[in-house]
Amino acid sequence: MFTATTPRPFVVWFTGLSGGGKSTLAHGLSQRLQARGLAHTVLDGDVLRTGLCADLGFSVADRHENIRRAGHVAKILVDAGLIVLAAFITPLEGDRRMVRELFAPGQFVEVHVDCPLAVCQRRDPKLLYQKARAGLVPAMTGLASPYERPKQPELRIPTDQWDVETSVAYLWEFVATRYAIGTTPSPARNSEGRDGVSTPRR
Repeated sequence: MFTATTPRPFVVWFTGLSGGGKSTLAHGLSQRLQARGLAHTVLDGDVLRTGLCADLGFSVADRHENIRRAGHVAKILVDAGLIVLAAFITPLEGDRRMVRELFAPGQFVEVHVDCPLAVCQRRDPKLLYQKARAGLVPAMTGLASPYERPKQPELRIPTDQWDVETSVAYLWEFVATRYAIGTTPSPARNSEGRDGVSTPRR
């Protein structure tokens, strides 16, 4: 039995282009969970590719296998009682659906870290776009390989419009309310009177 101090474990799956801010938001949320003593872990796609998925390339089949493995690792950790924050590009709708189906209803939160390709290329924190243009990174998502925009994520966070603090606060409010682990104020509404690009799906 889980209580407000030991909530039902869940996974937050961050999807979006490289440079959009997936890992940044995952670690921002991690800090909030850590401050409340909630057991959790961050699964980062780059880290998994140096170990568990080091044998995989970037073909469609290998990318599918990368996400399949990551999804099952997340499932094992959730079943062990941890909150999992998973940051993976996960460009294909079918693969995102595959991962969602591993979890019980209400246990999976898909967060689209929504940032235009042009902004991601300007940021390019890992120089991947620069390397891709030089032919050093094959099938770069957004350039030579498609990113299928999520149709119905629980949350869509426009990281080209919101700073990190606002983005993490919005994310935290949703997670804290849904899983009864505390709340924080909403970010200020934008000039159009909306508090986000999409309404969280219940």
